Amino acid sequence: MSQTSIERLREYLVQLPPQSQALLMREFERAIERGEDTTVATFVLEQLRQVARGPEQPARKPEILSEDREEAARQRSGEAARLLYRPLDPFLVGGSSTRPGQIRRSSLLPVWQWLARDGAPEQVREYEAALERSHESGSSHEAEAVVRKLQFAAADAIFKIAGPGSGGDKQRALARVGAPHVIEDLLPIGSVLQAREALDTLNGRLPSYLRVFAETQIGAISASLNVPSLQTPQMLPFALSLVIQRLTAPWQIIRLAIKMAASDDEIRVAATPYGVAVTIALHDLSSLAASLRMDIKRGHFDNVAEQLKTLHDGVRGLRTELDLRQDSAWGRQLASIRADISNALQSEIDSVPGRVRRLLRQRADKDIPAGAKFDASEVDETAALIDFVAVCRTYASELAINEVTLRTYSDLQQYVEHSTEALVQSLRAGDAKSRAYRQMQVAAAIRFCDVLFGHDYASLMSRAAENAVTGERKPSRAG
Repeated sequence: MSQTSIERLREYLVQLPPQSQALLMREFERAIERGEDTTVATFVLEQLRQVARGPEQPARKPEILSEDREEAARQRSGEAARLLYRPLDPFLVGGSSTRPGQIRRSSLLPVWQWLARDGAPEQVREYEAALERSHESGSSHEAEAVVRKLQFAAADAIFKIAGPGSGGDKQRALARVGAPHVIEDLLPIGSVLQAREALDTLNGRLPSYLRVFAETQIGAISASLNVPSLQTPQMLPFALSLVIQRLTAPWQIIRLAIKMAASDDEIRVAATPYGVAVTIALHDLSSLAASLRMDIKRGHFDNVAEQLKTLHDGVRGLRTELDLRQDSAWGRQLASIRADISNALQSEIDSVPGRVRRLLRQRADKDIPAGAKFDASEVDETAALIDFVAVCRTYASELAINEVTLRTYSDLQQYVEHSTEALVQSLRAGDAKSRAYRQMQVAAAIRFCDVLFGHDYASLMSRAAENAVTGERKPSRAG
């Protein structure tokens, strides 16, 4: 970074209020702990610490803030922001993409800095001083009162610049808040802070879990949502998000929209305020499909079965409970989700037979070098992929992968069965030098049998392999 850029950065950091500097320090320290952009975070953190220490005075010994005092300042500022933003906790997401009823976590710091600098600086100072007094006195009631006062002040300040109207002064004020995605989150933040009591009341009325979301439950939830402050276009998505968090099957939130429209026709559903529930369900399915695709690319199959079940149930639920037209926005979005899932799964499914053949291919003794070994991690990955194909078979029809899944699974069964028997036989007559490698191949084949045929057949082939090594006759396959 050039000297001019460094000076500009320091000028910007110097003009920030102390509490914003402390909060920014904490965020960069967390980024370093997570391993995110460590070079940039370390550099900016060093500049922040220099700014916090202040310029050196040549006439006297410079006063250096101790680590304890720095940490205490960061904790106080961080706690002040956390208390202010506590109503937002159920709606925060870490990514850059959001749907109605969500707020980016990364937007909180810029908004806090804007409040302290331009939005409500006097109220922020009063708030921090009152918090300090409440901590000293130990009065939690006083702390709650000052928090609520600033939440109202923050909401008012946000509505002044982000509310209806787009005059030049408002546009200039918005530009000082932060990046476009921060401005996009500004009005939702203000709306949630203002409607905190209504959201708290709804939260208290909702059951911890909704395993069944049928007529009785839908009626009770509808009554709880029938609050004027929660029925606005800004607040209804957040109220629905609280309900979604209780649902065992989140896609079932569309049943509220169908109930309010008294119809499953998408045009009538979309015409009601609750049509946003369908938008939310589609967005969540799309996000889950993207997460599944990323897990598959990384070779992480631990959660694939659960993800596939959620996607399968969600896609089937929307297709069966809503009368969606193929050429409508919702219909095209659902078709895109199915295609995205199908493409991600099909490419991975197609690769599995080749990996199995590479591992179980029977070589001539002369082609096996001395001391040849199997890669245990590749065997683990291949076994996980075979299990992945088996899981896909369960949900194949709804996810548009029926043909490729059934064909691949059948091919794997035939190839693994024949290869395992041939490898076991090779243990009887093979060269002693290559026997260790063939035993490793047999062990991998038996593991694949366990996934494809079950534990009983795998145990049978394991005994056959032991008998082949000792020279005894191989038992015949039962069934």
